Amino acid sequence: MDAFSDLRFFALLMKEGSLAAAAQQMGITPPAASRRLAQLERRLGVRLLRRTTRRMSLTPEGETYLLDGTRILGDLDALERTVAGARSSPRGLIKLAATLGFGRMHIAPALSAFARAYPEVEVQLHLTDRPVNLVEQGFDAAVRFGDLPDSRLTARKLLANRRVLCASPTYLAQAGEPVQPADLLAHQCIVIRESDETYGTWHLRQGERQETVKVRGMLSTNDGAAATTWALEGHGVLMRSEWDVAVHLSAGRLLRVLPTWSLPAADVTLVYPTRSDLSAKMRALTDFLREWFSAPPHV
Repeated sequence: MDAFSDLRFFALLMKEGSLAAAAQQMGITPPAASRRLAQLERRLGVRLLRRTTRRMSLTPEGETYLLDGTRILGDLDALERTVAGARSSPRGLIKLAATLGFGRMHIAPALSAFARAYPEVEVQLHLTDRPVNLVEQGFDAAVRFGDLPDSRLTARKLLANRRVLCASPTYLAQAGEPVQPADLLAHQCIVIRESDETYGTWHLRQGERQETVKVRGMLSTNDGAAATTWALEGHGVLMRSEWDVAVHLSAGRLLRVLPTWSLPAADVTLVYPTRSDLSAKMRALTDFLREWFSAPPHV
């Protein structure tokens, strides 16, 4: 087997997530796939994977081999397309990860339309409330919010997204409306437990002024939809992404709180595991999603 063949085999193995699945895609038996992996590791003189009965994960050498190998394969594919003088049409499998709420509400409908426009592209959508490792878990891309967490990743902005503070008219009528960020300390606040670092800590800015408030309340959750429901039912002040509460704000079911103060942005991005040129299928998906989210009805 040549080096390019080994790279393609290893990339397929990590994309499928198991030797059995990779073997099925290649039309060989799982033992044959296992022998292929052993031969590759023997040729390189390093372990590429840590394997248990339940899962496999990349060693540092395996992560380097996959990241740089994917870039090399992409360069080779681009070279062959250039030499052949033909543009590759979008086809093949895309594995995409997204958060539960945004994935259900916005990504799933977008992919429905994408599937009709590109019938030769198969998309596997994985919705989760946990961070994903694109390389180890074999994803082609993920939809994320906020700053890019890893310098080895690259991103394309899909949607500008603000965070807002809001509460129901019923709650504000009973508890009064905050005038300054410090007033939130006297209010029931609905907290979303996304990480230990940011749990209940809200950062607000007004011009050059910055305020940080550690809020509290009787209700907290790791699910944004549950938190929105509690806010609609009058349980307190909620900090939420604009995409999640825009319809409720427009209908008057929720009202902005401290509207002259801003919160850290959480732009929606499509994140890739390498900086190499995108394949035809990923270029098609990226362009489609950017156009989809440029239309106001999807915001």
